Amino acid sequence: MDSGLYQDKYRIASTRWHGYDYSQNGAYFVTICTHSRRRYFGEIQAGQAIGKAAVLTPTPLAERALTCWQEIPDHFAFAVPDAFVVMPDHVHGIIFFHKPDTNTEAAATFGPQSQNLAAVVRGFKVGVKAWATRAGVEFTWQRRYFDRVIRNEVELQKAREYIRNNPSQWSADHDKADGLFR
Repeated sequence: MDSGLYQDKYRIASTRWHGYDYSQNGAYFVTICTHSRRRYFGEIQAGQAIGKAAVLTPTPLAERALTCWQEIPDHFAFAVPDAFVVMPDHVHGIIFFHKPDTNTEAAATFGPQSQNLAAVVRGFKVGVKAWATRAGVEFTWQRRYFDRVIRNEVELQKAREYIRNNPSQWSADHDKADGLFR
């Protein structure tokens, strides 16, 4: 009987798509939360006029998160950032992988994972955390992140719309127990 323990620790089921190669070309929707959903990045302000969207009043840390997202290609030439939003306690982004076609006999199955989604997300998180540490700003990311492989143009457009509308949905969604990733 499986008690969920491995070496006296509880295992957390993987959120990854079983059997999918996260180093291959494609589009990925990523959500990264702060530790304990702490609001390090600022607060959402409602639109000041009818028809105006809500926006984040960003902290310097939020501005750094945006900069780090935009700088991803400086560290991973195959990664192209797309839509992105910083929220008070998380970020959402879409990233494309555009690697040149290579005919290799078999994909690497062991060794450093430096050309996949986990490496890109890890690099982004390290960039934001390192800036916070140098600036003397208290900050911690949640250990894991959430992703979805975007499978077609319809999903891509829905993900972009979700990101664009996320600040305006904040007041309706952020306290719901069944909200996104809660």
